[in-house]
Amino acid sequence: MSWLEIFIKGIVLGFISSIPLGPIGIICIQRTLSKGRWSGFISGLGAASADTFVAIIAGLGLSFIINFIKSNSFIFILLGGLVLIILGAQIFFKSPVKQFRERKMNKTSLHTDFLSVFVLTLSNPVAVFVLITIFASLNLVKAHIFYLLMLIFAGIFAGAGLWWFLLTSFVNVYRNKFRLKNLWWLNKITGAIIFAFGLVALFSILLK
Repeated sequence: MSWLEIFIKGIVLGFISSIPLGPIGIICIQRTLSKGRWSGFISGLGAASADTFVAIIAGLGLSFIINFIKSNSFIFILLGGLVLIILGAQIFFKSPVKQFRERKMNKTSLHTDFLSVFVLTLSNPVAVFVLITIFASLNLVKAHIFYLLMLIFAGIFAGAGLWWFLLTSFVNVYRNKFRLKNLWWLNKITGAIIFAFGLVALFSILLK
């Protein structure tokens, strides 16, 4: 297997693992429309970084970390659900007037956007194990040489980053068409959806 083939497989893995538009995708879309393209894209890079971190765990065979996530999945799901509920409520009640002024004055906290999505992505054990499964199915774990593993991880980050770049670029086309009334509805709808994702996570704990 050539280094280029390994790198391309990493890109494919990072890209396809980022496509499902769950709560992370909705958050990135909402931030792109309400705060700007950079806010949405940097948020997406937070998810891409988390995905790469998980891939590193799987690729290096750090089974004790994987076992830790498995044994503490209850806590991860609980924390992730609570974060989604809080974040959904904040978006739902966010003042569109304040957002519009912040956007005009270019007041954004990109490091907060990055970290919030990074932590939220890592708090979802289901997504973690889906990524590990895909990683194994592409037979990338056979590349035990260090520099080949680095190529895989770089490819995963590049593929995930490419998806978030394309998504936020597409959404950004419609950003200038949003006015205060549109932003109000956007906050209500996306906030309610993210809140619902959090409730589903908490209910899944009760069902278990």
